[in-house]
Amino acid sequence: MSKIATKVAVSLPDNLYRAVEQARKKSGKSRSAVMQDALHHWLRQQEQAVLIREYEVGYQKKPESKQEVKAAEASAVRLLIAEDW
Repeated sequence: MSKIATKVAVSLPDNLYRAVEQARKKSGKSRSAVMQDALHHWLRQQEQAVLIREYEVGYQKKPESKQEVKAAEASAVRLLIAEDW
């Protein structure tokens, strides 16, 4: 039978603890909710970092052709010209 939640103890530098407590109180969230949000965000960043590395490796193996680069540049220029500055 799995647990719904597991309690953990963590150590934080005092200045980080105070900053988190101040922000947490303003938001009305519990410490658990803040830590869960932070950990979910960190996990998403880790997943994104893996995808970015895979993307970079792919382009290193098969870089864009000169024709593809020119097409992308032309598209960017058209978007910039169409933008209402």
